Order: sequence, then C-alpha cells, then structure tokens
Amino acid sequence: LKEFAGIAAGASAPESLATLAFLYMCLAISAKYGDVPSVDILVWSELPTGAGLGSSAAYAVCLAAALLTACGAISCPLKEGESTARWTEEELNLINSWAFQGERVIHGNPSGVDNAVGTWGGALRYQSGKITPLKRVPTLRILLTNTKVPRSTKVLVAGVKEKMLKFPAIMNPVLDSIDAISQECQSVLEAMPANPSPEYYPVLEELFDINQHHLNVIGVGHPSLDRLCRVTASHGLHSKLTGAGGGGCGITLLRPDTSPLAVEAAKRDLCACGFECRETNIGAPGVTLHSSSSLNAEVLHALSES
Repeated sequence: LKEFAGIAAGASAPESLATLAFLYMCLAISAKYGDVPSVDILVWSELPTGAGLGSSAAYAVCLAAALLTACGAISCPLKEGESTARWTEEELNLINSWAFQGERVIHGNPSGVDNAVGTWGGALRYQSGKITPLKRVPTLRILLTNTKVPRSTKVLVAGVKEKMLKFPAIMNPVLDSIDAISQECQSVLEAMPANPSPEYYPVLEELFDINQHHLNVIGVGHPSLDRLCRVTASHGLHSKLTGAGGGGCGITLLRPDTSPLAVEAAKRDLCACGFECRETNIGAPGVTLHSSSSLNAEVLHALSES
C-alpha cells in the first residue's frame, strides 16, 4: 500500500499515515463486506494533529462509520426529518473494531482507548486492555491548551517501556500509584452527579497535581507543559498533561465558581506563551451521523471549499 500511494518506508507525516489508514480500511472492509461504492470523502477537523487530542482516532472512527455504512455492513440510522442519529450498540462495536485497525496502521500498537471514546463518547475506564464506560459522570469545565510542541505517541510509549525495563523496582510503584489515582478519580466523578458538592473539586485538583508529577517521573513531561502548569497555578488553577505528553496539550480544571475574570486572565497569559487555549467541556457524545442541514455554517463552508 505504501508503494501504491507513493509513501516512503518509515514515513511518519500525519497526512501519509492518514492516507495509508484509509487505503487499508477501504480495501479490508470491501473484502469482508462487499465493495465500497465509488465515493468522494472529504475530511474536515478542528483537532490539531500530534497534540494528544485523539485526532487520529476521531478520523479512524468517522472513516470506519462512513465506509461500513457505504457498503451496507451497518445501517443508515438517520430517518427522514431527523438532524442526527446514532447506530445500535452492535453496530458501534463494529465501528470501534475497524477504527482500532485504522489506529494500528497509524500508531503501531495503540491501547484502543481513543477510538473507544470516539465511538461511544462520554467517559471510559481503561485497564489491562479492558474498556468500561462510566455510566454517571458530571460535565466538567476545562481549559484545553495546545502547547504546539509536536510529539510522537509511538516514541513516548517506547521511552516509558525502556524506563520500566531499566528501573522496574522504581517504575512499577509509580505506575501502581498512577492506577490508584485513576481509581480515586473515578470514585469522585461517579459520586458527583448524585451529590454535586463543591468539596469534590479540591480533591480532583490534588489528584491532577499528583498525577502530573508522576507523569514527569515516567518521562512523558516537557518544559512547555511545566510552564503551562506554572501559569495556571499563578491563577489558582490546576493542570496536567493529556494524551501521550512530551508536549501536545494540557487540561486545566475549572470549578463551577471559578470567576470569568480568572479564566480570561489565565487564557491571556497562556496565549502570551505562544499556546492556543480554549474553554470546553469533558463528556461529548460519540460518533454521530448528521444530516447536511444540521451542520453549522463553518463546517459547510470548509467542506464546500474542499
């Protein structure tokens, strides 16, 4: 496929890997379910690549859903008059499995977390290859900051593995502690919807801080992320890296009572560092089929320009 597409062996540019994933998925899905009809595929995204936001998984999930629908392997769930629709649980499982194959082409040995979140949305727990959706989680406000420092997930994962092999007695307890942080965070998040007490936020903030220190220890930190944490801390806010680390993005937790002035001041200082910063929420829905009439003007314009 690389030879056919004119992609050099060992090429790592996102565009090359995206092309390769498309060719693989299109041919494999055609071989299994019947030919994908002749189609034009336009890809538009606001997600930066190589920033730890799961852009490759979002691409793979949408591509899998589109190709499977086009060849009739899954239904077209959109009924007349509806603006959006989602597939059945069984069909989502199929989308997820093919999206994972696309992620393997791009990343080599991905965990499967990103494509699972892209497929089902919400919040998921991942442990030892097992993915469990969290049924009740609150909507959390965050600042999402892109340091614009590119990094490779594959390289960072290899670096962590090398450290584990070199210093197992040191690294394994750190990883056990990260797992304990994850479990504690899950307990807090699942308790919050039934009892939306402001007392939960200081706990989450402390878990953010501890987790960020641990991630630096295992070697996935970066000076740009340290700077991000210092800037937000100067405004009383708590941050940690997201994704593979080594640059990319960080998230900053915003309490419900965080003043708009503090948020704007933090965003201003982060942008002054050369970072891109936006306010958003955690817990969006997963892959969804939209009617053309439901797309916003910006998306329609971008697609029409392609």
